[in-house]
Amino acid sequence: MARKGKLQFTMIFTASSENVAEGDRIFKSHAAWMERTHHKTGDKALLIYDLSKTPEMKDPMDPDSGTTGNTQFIISEVYDGPAGLQDHWKQASENWEDFENLKSWMSKGDITLVNGANIVHSLW
Repeated sequence: MARKGKLQFTMIFTASSENVAEGDRIFKSHAAWMERTHHKTGDKALLIYDLSKTPEMKDPMDPDSGTTGNTQFIISEVYDGPAGLQDHWKQASENWEDFENLKSWMSKGDITLVNGANIVHSLW
């Protein structure tokens, strides 16, 4: 199903080796919370939830460059529209038990956050 016109939320966290275990714990909690609380239909629907994890490359354009020793956690969420993302943040602050832990953990690494971007091209 093509998702042109939907809203994508993406975060990339880069964590040092000593912070990976806490990231694993937080994202396990996050996935369970998302499954338990997020809408599956309607204008607040969460259409896609993906979490990926990979070693950070020294040069992302050169697979032979080796790794830095850091780990990257990548979250991609696609919502039917802005109401879903607004609901996500409201619920996170009100009922996700690890929200404050996430914010604390995020301060220990690097983060790139795209807090809602309109999808302009989408296949299948």
